Amino acid sequence: MYFIDVILPLALQKLFTYQINIAEAEFIQVGMRVAVPFGKNKIYTGIVYKTHQNSPKSYISKEIHQILDNQALVTQSQITHWQWIADYYMCSLGEVLRAAIPSALLLQSETKIIKNSTFKDEKLLTDQEFLIYEALQYQDTLNVEKISAILSRKTVLPIIKSLLDKEVILVQEVLYEKYTPKLVKYIRLAKNWEAEERLQELLDNLNRAPKQREAVLRYFQVKGMNQKLIPLTSFVKTNKLAYSAVKSLLEKEIFESYTIQEDRISRGESTDNIPILNKPQKQALLEIETAFKEKDIAVLHGITGSGKTEIYAHLINESLSQGKQILYLVPEIALTTQLISRLERYFGEQISVFHSRYSMNERVEVWQNILQNKSKARLIVGARSAIFLPFNKLDLIIVDEEHETSYKQFDPAPRYHARDAAIVLAKQMKAKVLMGTATPSLETYQNIRDKKYALIKLDQRFGNSVLPEIELVNLSEAYRKKRMTGHFSERLLSLIRESLQNKEQVILFQNRRGFAPIVTCISCGISPQCPNCDVSLTYHKFQDELRCHYCGFTAQMPKICPACQNPTLDTKGFGTEQLELELKELFPDQKIGRMDYDTTRGKYAFHRIISSFQAQEIDVLVGTQMLSKGLDFTNVSLVGVLNADTMLNFPDFRAHERSFQMLVQVSGRAGRAEKRGKVVIQTFNPDHQILQQVTLNDYKTMFKEQLLERWNFKYPPYYRLIKITLKHKDYNKLILAADWLGQSLRNYFNEWILGPSSPAIGRVRNLYIKDLIIKIPPEQSIKLTKEKLLQVKNHFQSIGAYRSIRFNVDVDNY
Repeated sequence: MYFIDVILPLALQKLFTYQINIAEAEFIQVGMRVAVPFGKNKIYTGIVYKTHQNSPKSYISKEIHQILDNQALVTQSQITHWQWIADYYMCSLGEVLRAAIPSALLLQSETKIIKNSTFKDEKLLTDQEFLIYEALQYQDTLNVEKISAILSRKTVLPIIKSLLDKEVILVQEVLYEKYTPKLVKYIRLAKNWEAEERLQELLDNLNRAPKQREAVLRYFQVKGMNQKLIPLTSFVKTNKLAYSAVKSLLEKEIFESYTIQEDRISRGESTDNIPILNKPQKQALLEIETAFKEKDIAVLHGITGSGKTEIYAHLINESLSQGKQILYLVPEIALTTQLISRLERYFGEQISVFHSRYSMNERVEVWQNILQNKSKARLIVGARSAIFLPFNKLDLIIVDEEHETSYKQFDPAPRYHARDAAIVLAKQMKAKVLMGTATPSLETYQNIRDKKYALIKLDQRFGNSVLPEIELVNLSEAYRKKRMTGHFSERLLSLIRESLQNKEQVILFQNRRGFAPIVTCISCGISPQCPNCDVSLTYHKFQDELRCHYCGFTAQMPKICPACQNPTLDTKGFGTEQLELELKELFPDQKIGRMDYDTTRGKYAFHRIISSFQAQEIDVLVGTQMLSKGLDFTNVSLVGVLNADTMLNFPDFRAHERSFQMLVQVSGRAGRAEKRGKVVIQTFNPDHQILQQVTLNDYKTMFKEQLLERWNFKYPPYYRLIKITLKHKDYNKLILAADWLGQSLRNYFNEWILGPSSPAIGRVRNLYIKDLIIKIPPEQSIKLTKEKLLQVKNHFQSIGAYRSIRFNVDVDNY
């Protein structure tokens, strides 16, 4: 007998074994998709992990439902990489599979309800049961969603169970395909009319149908332009023809139609040559190429606006000329918009883009093109999930803005860091890694000092531009002297006016969206809270509603206080929406734009805002951290940071490092052309050492100070961290479980356990939260630490009272 081990898209620690026959064993390859039964009646799509002849000992193996592929969809190197992610980040292979493969490729079974033709006694049915029975007289099948709509209620499973018990209905599981290829309809002249001697006859036959005759003449005109393929829709639209005329020609078999499967996204051809590098860039490129001869990983530490992207373009071109694949990782989807338009000019249709804003079908097509090593998928630009793609000729990975926290996946599992996972992927595929940043993370810079990574510096801005002049404005003094207009200091407002008078653009940074983070009653002090989370609701003025940014709960903004019934509700704090409204009042003749999560939800929302700003249709752009990452606008002369203190005072050991990175990056958006830009940072604490270091762009001093603090308080890069998060709706049960877990971990790790403690927001989505952190000293084995933690976790989950508690492990949770 033959068997296969299958990776299922479920959080299961072990693989499941299924039976196959000899013919299937000869056909099946590792990496193919198979539909397999799991549980009582569910069917899932799994990936073949390996074939063997060893039957499972603890259960009787089931037969597979069907094989879904003719060739492997997942490569062996992918499975090896997934295994590393699962082992290192302490999650299951199924969770990695679910994150890696586009959901359209994971076929699922759907429960279909059909009538039992033998049932006749309608008197046994309740009113709601009869509604379903009656619907089945007119429809062959119903699904759960349709039944829910018929009954106008969410909970319908008890009614379905009752109908099953009464043998009114039967239930069956049906597999359905999610991916639908894009088929484009083309037309051509039927073969029996192609001969030249028949063309005049054809036109004579159509004398009484002038619109059809015109369509035929237009067809010959288009063919005369050497157009081989003629799409039906564009042929009718471009030539302003009547669709009915073309339809009649198809019915008369003068024209015939055929379909071709095409990709949903296609790029144009390259229009520009790769730009010539200046002297510092040439030197940096030479140093990178030299470094790659000795080391596999290099870091390009270039100041903002130094032209790192042009250097990347030369390295990409070198790999493409050898027919190799390149992965270009960016931390934010917003960055891909501007980056793609630049790279497309150099590399044309060789570019593919992969991120979550693309539809399921588009992601499937990118996956298949990379798997088949098509020329249209040699350069892949994507966010963190792009590391899971099926590369087979990977030569270079570029990690742009490597310091960004967006590369870290926090929820759900796998809780991986794309930068670190990319380094492992490159090692497996014998590729090189180039990390580019103006503000390297402390971990990366420590690896440079330890000679693990090569360092290449680029200290000069591209062209004639110089780093902007950074100015700190003391908010305490401004408020005391009453020199504030709304949330703008006198100094910032005068510079905004000056820039706008000079027809220059302004970027304003506030890392909080919405109108105001807190609504409070002046009379009684009550603030509306989210019913599902321990957090106050954020006011969004545009929709006039209160919204929770953690669970999505919304409520209408009350006119009176719900506690004391007084009309004395007021707002505290400010977000991007409030700044946008203030600016519209201050500068009514200027176009004000906003870029945050609320304004960029659509697929093309990023592109619209960035294109408008680049085309100078927007004068002042207000935004959150999306604005700080690698965007290039030549006409921006001023950047304003409205409140730097919120970042500096965040309760996190990386708060100062991240504040420095964020402020340097957002400052780098100013003065990227010949004129020197200005940056105004508003703060209540202008003497703070991080703000002073930002004004001087003094990365080395920041690094030394932060490194010393990390050593003193035993944090990365010297000590590693594993964070354990427990969640449950019963607070008392959670406290008992967290205490038990904390004590069990201390038996193994002694003083290196922090907690259990509640995070800043102790309840999210009606689940209470407790955190524990394991610190791993430099001399302690990480592998053994994980093994001990796994033992404790298994013991914890075997206790009946704690089985319902969610137990999440986050390795390197920073």
